Amino acid sequence: MPGFAELFGLFTASLIAATLFPMGSEVILATLVAKYEIVYLLVVVATLGNVLGSWVNYAIGRWGGTALVLRWAKWDQQQLQTQIDKYEPAVKWSLLFAWLPVIGDPITVVAGLTRVHWLWFTLLVTLGKAARYLLVAYLALEVI
Repeated sequence: MPGFAELFGLFTASLIAATLFPMGSEVILATLVAKYEIVYLLVVVATLGNVLGSWVNYAIGRWGGTALVLRWAKWDQQQLQTQIDKYEPAVKWSLLFAWLPVIGDPITVVAGLTRVHWLWFTLLVTLGKAARYLLVAYLALEVI
């Protein structure tokens, strides 16, 4: 059974990996699964951390993103609203792919910008990230 420090490390790595900071948590999960052969506890801990990290991105988009995007993209408010209106219909379902490297984190920021309902956000992000971690855990067990 993994100790508190290992579970906390997995949770923290998963949380950071879901923010805009470049980091991976899959290797840590795979190592712990291979060591302890416990899948569900480790997948739940990694998923919770990763979803919480995505919530950080969502909060950035929802409560600070407009100013950041306007500054970064050098758009005015009207240009930003045009982009939001254009992509808003696709944002909700794209959250199933929030686990993808490079594009996953920005998807969660855009979800905040477009005000995706928090329940949809949580459900779709959790489904995608849990499926990814289950696959990583399964592959880790197959390699043993």
